Amino acid sequence: MNTVATKRRFLQAVSAGAAILVAAVLLLPLAGSASLDLGRAFAGQSPDYEILFYTRLPRVLLALLAGGTLAVAGTLFQALLRDALATEYTLGVSSGASLGAVLAICLGWREVGSLPAVWVAAFAGATAVLFLVVALASEGRRMSSFTLLLAGVTINSICLAAILFLQYTASFGQSFAIVRWLMGGIDPLPYSTLAVAAAAVLPALAYVFLRAREWNLLAVGEDWAAARGVSVSRLMLTGYLLGSFVTGSITALTGPIGFVGLIVPHALRLKLGADHRLLLPCAFLIGAPFLGVCDLLARTVLAPTEIPVGVITAMLGGPFFIWLLRSRRRSLWL
Repeated sequence: MNTVATKRRFLQAVSAGAAILVAAVLLLPLAGSASLDLGRAFAGQSPDYEILFYTRLPRVLLALLAGGTLAVAGTLFQALLRDALATEYTLGVSSGASLGAVLAICLGWREVGSLPAVWVAAFAGATAVLFLVVALASEGRRMSSFTLLLAGVTINSICLAAILFLQYTASFGQSFAIVRWLMGGIDPLPYSTLAVAAAAVLPALAYVFLRAREWNLLAVGEDWAAARGVSVSRLMLTGYLLGSFVTGSITALTGPIGFVGLIVPHALRLKLGADHRLLLPCAFLIGAPFLGVCDLLARTVLAPTEIPVGVITAMLGGPFFIWLLRSRRRSLWL
């Protein structure tokens, strides 16, 4: 970003994204299936106070954190794998988290310490898959996008098969809980849990933003990046660890929520281009309100019944994915 015009474009895009995010924080907690009197809520009167500060606001904050994180992770994995159809779940971390959560449900685990056992098991499953994929993809000190992708897809398939087996052998109640968790959902969490999640995820995202120049080089090609002094294997490992860590952290709290990392980065590329110095921060600023709005639809469309937010993102992402495939096929013929 050496030119004045480029810097101005960066500031305009980031400022617009920040304004949208602030608007989402202020407006999304006000909407819901139950009526809300702001005067009573800020005066501490029930039930408006509890609805705003213990139900809607924590849920909106989790949706914003999850949406921004998943959008950045999707953008990062697309750069690492140089594949426009890669998502934050391509390399198996989500399926590892899902396997851990399903195992906890089938074994009837309730709590680990003061935390829900499903969260702990999901994070443990994501961590196990992360290190397993790294071990399989590493060839001495060398790691390539091809071996990383192959290892991730293989482990992903194994985890999905194990999930199907566990669900087949589970009781009716357990099977229902498994299906519900696999759909992905946003639920109100204690502010202390939200603070811990943000403290874990946001520094990792900041580091991803700081390495944007290297992601640009890697997105062009491994040889291109190596010719410009980048340690490709180290950068691949760093990107995979960071992307998988933030994805696993969010998935442990929400379940797998798909297509956020596909829709948001591609929509931004159409508008902003492929420079990751601009694309990554804007992915967070737009991905956050995107999932926040999806969660608003999930809790209001069929109110008082709630739809898992993963269903909403899939309904939006499926047609987008088909359109993207058709666009790529047309570009190959031109």
